Formats: sequence, C-alpha cells, structure tokens
Amino acid sequence: METEHLEKDLIVDSSADEVRIALMENHRLIEYNRESCKGHSFSVGDVFLGRVKKILPALNAAFVDIGDSKEAFIHYLDLGLHFHAFDEFVRTLGPNSDAKALYNRMQIGPVLEKEGRIENVLKVGQMLIVQIVKEPISTKGSRLTAEISLAGRNIVLLPFAQKVSISQKISSKEEKKRLETLVRSILPKNYGAIIRTAAEGKTASTLVAEGRSLVDKWESSWKKFTKNKGTQLLFTEYSKTTAILRDLLNDSFTNVYVNDEKICEETRQYVSLISPEQEKIVKLYTGKEPIFDHFEVTRQIKGSFGKVVPLKQGAYLVIESTEALNVIDVNSGIRAKTNDHEENTFEVNKLAAEEIARQLRLRDMGGIVIVDFIDMDTQEHRNALHKYMEDLLRGDRAKHNVLPLTKFGLMQITRQRIRPVTEIETTETCPVCHGTGKIASSVVIDAQIERALSYWVTDRGIKSLTLKVSPILGAYLTRGLMSFFRKWKRKYKCKLDLVEVTDFSVLQFEFYDVKGGKLE
Repeated sequence: METEHLEKDLIVDSSADEVRIALMENHRLIEYNRESCKGHSFSVGDVFLGRVKKILPALNAAFVDIGDSKEAFIHYLDLGLHFHAFDEFVRTLGPNSDAKALYNRMQIGPVLEKEGRIENVLKVGQMLIVQIVKEPISTKGSRLTAEISLAGRNIVLLPFAQKVSISQKISSKEEKKRLETLVRSILPKNYGAIIRTAAEGKTASTLVAEGRSLVDKWESSWKKFTKNKGTQLLFTEYSKTTAILRDLLNDSFTNVYVNDEKICEETRQYVSLISPEQEKIVKLYTGKEPIFDHFEVTRQIKGSFGKVVPLKQGAYLVIESTEALNVIDVNSGIRAKTNDHEENTFEVNKLAAEEIARQLRLRDMGGIVIVDFIDMDTQEHRNALHKYMEDLLRGDRAKHNVLPLTKFGLMQITRQRIRPVTEIETTETCPVCHGTGKIASSVVIDAQIERALSYWVTDRGIKSLTLKVSPILGAYLTRGLMSFFRKWKRKYKCKLDLVEVTDFSVLQFEFYDVKGGKLE
C-alpha cells in the first residue's frame, strides 16, 4: 500500500467536560478518543497504590482495590520478576525516609519464582504499586501488573530492573551498541530500560532529556505515599493527546491542531522533548467555527459509528458488537462495475476490507471479530482478500491476527482488547418533539430566539453574545438582505455572532457569553 504521500493530522477538541481527539489520515477519520475531564477514568498506563482485597488461590490471583467501584485483578505471573524489591520499598518508605537514598541501596534480587503461589506472596490488606494494562470492561474491573514501566517516545523506563533491552527492529549492530552504551550511562542505579525503535539515530541530548523526565516522573510519585499509604493514584500516563503522539509521531506527521491554549502548550512542550525538530507542527486553532466542524470530524463521526456503515455505490456494512464478539456483515447493495459476478464480488469485498480495517481502529474493537464477506468461488480470490486484509492492518498499533477465509466466506480476526469498544449514539430523540413526531411550527422559532436575546441583552445587560444554531436554522435566520439576524443586531444594539454547529438538531439554539460560557 502507498504511504509516501500520507498526510496525518491530529485534531484536539477541548471543552469543560472532555477532551476529544481525532486522528486523520488524508482528511479521513482513522482513530477517535475521548478523555473525561471530570474525575478519574482508570486508563491504561495509570499507576496506583492499591490494597489487596481478596486472595484467589484457585486462580493464583488476587483482587486489588484501586479506588474503582469494580475491584481490579492481578495474576501471580503479573507480579513481575522483581516484585520483592517493589514490596520492600513500599513497606520501608515512611514519612521521614530519604526516599532517594532508600531506593539506591535497595537490593533488586532475588527474583520471584515462576511456579510460585500468590498466597505465599500477597496477604489481604497489603499495599502494592500496580499499573493498569487493561481498562475496566462491562462488569470486569481493570487488569493489573506490578511490573511498572514508564513509556517514553524513545525509551521505556523500568524501575527496579538492571537489563537494557533493544528493539529487534533496529538492525545495525553499531547503532545497537551505541544506544545500549549511551542509555546505560544515563540510567541511575536500580533502573533498567527498553530502547524503542524510534530511538534509532537520536542524539544523546534527546535521550538524556527523555530519560531524566521519566526518572523524575517516577520519583516524584514517592512523595504521595510517604504522606498517605492509602489507596490512591500515584501518576497517570501522559494525556491521551501526548500518548497518541508518543506512539504515532514520525516524519509523516503533518499537523497537530488544538483549540485550547493550555493543552496546546503542553503538547508543544512534549513534542519539543521527544522530537525537537517537529515542534512547529503543533498549532493553536482560533477559528470561530467549532474545531471538529471545521475539519469535518463531526460529520465523519456521525457517518461512521452507526450500525449500518455505507460504502461506495450502494454497498454497506452492518456492525453488531456484544461483550465477547463483534460481527460484521458485508452487503453488496446494487453495486455492479462489470458483468463478471465473481470479479464484482471480489471488488466489493476489497472495498469492505478497507472500511473494516478503519472501523477496527476507529471503534477500538477488540477480542474476536467475525467478518461475513460475500461468498467468492475461487480460492485465488479468497487468498488475495486474506493477504489484502493483513496489509491493511499493518498500520494498526494493537496486536492482531487475521485468519484465512473459511469455505463459507467467514474471516476471523483477533485483536488486542485493552479498553471497551468506542460506541457513539448516532441517532437522537428530537429535543423539540421528544419522540412524538410533532413539533411547534418553525415559523415561531425566530420569536423564541428573539425573546431569549431580549432577556439577555435588556434584562441582564449582556451586550456581547454568540448564538449557536444548526446549519439549517442558521440559513433561515440569515437569508435575505433584511434577515432576522441583522434586525436583531440593530434593534438590540448588541454584538452578536452566529456560529453554526453540525451536531445541533434542526431547531436547537444556545446563547454564549464573550468568555464562551453557556447562558442558561
């Protein structure tokens, strides 16, 4: 597949409630993430001080309280080789301890035996440092590990470890030797590291700066549990914006657009740390139109997350998700390029495969995915479709496996599942008719808006406002030379801006003050 002219943009929409992040490839939505700003959401990479709640000898595992309503789960094999060192550190560190000196003099060995029993290592009530590797899904709590790692762009820092491992994708022996020598020289005592593929060719100063920031992040968390040894969040991974940048940032990244000054500055600082030459790609979006509308993200979200996903020329997918299984059905519709039925079927299946590869990343679908392709008669086409799907999924960061088609035209895909499937309701109950199917006449909507405007300007003395409406209502209010909009500005002698929001229903409108606060 051609990737030479791939244009990658990251669009970050920050509001009071959440931060929404869209990854676009050639202006097409590929990944979509939401990060709540209210409370904590228990995300992959978060590190907690947890309390052992219950030992499960039959499973060789334990439930751990990390502050979530659903108890988290840790298996004996996830305690890590150097669990004894972490455990002793937590037990020994007190309010008056010199944490740095204690950490440096800790003995890392002996390693935890592979065939051991969890009841011999953990006790109910014991405090331990844990990290989320799989987010809570449905009724299940988070899956945890006690082998803590702090991922950077070029280096993964491993507290209480001594090994320095290097990515197998770095082929040059000289570069491997340079990186290993350099990283060993910058690591303090009792730290190990994994050198990632992205580190290849990086300067010493870049690696030193990143290594120091990761060590500082780990060591700054110690203060929290010297003061309070209760269940608590010690530190979170970088925000979703920087986590996506960390994993995806490369020379083909074109722009990062952010509509919030603070997040823009944080993102710029992070990019300057991991890839100084690309700092200029981070840009603050200051347009009046909502950022997701401007870059056509809203329209693509609404068109991509429904049960039925349209393809070209009448073909479509039907997507159903359950807790354990995702099923995708391919339908040809009325599409027919040639009179050759077999060739037509192969073309539709290839088209469907492209959209399915996108949908897997977009919805972050995990577990087992069964795709019911349209039946093809020739084994050659079945093999070609299997290889095509493998090629399409090469850019997917989640671990996955694609099995060949069965004789019934079914393809099984397994994909790493670390968080729930992203689901967005693409249909909505009309806020005007409340599902009855009948609404007040649109003729009176201008009177409703004018009453609200009169209240805010005349009664409340607000002279500068923004009116947000749907595109259809916006066209109605601004049509003609003497539009309603112009009349209102002249009549109430106020500064009034009109912003059209794609997400709004037909007759929905809202007023905002000059600081962007909603007037209610």
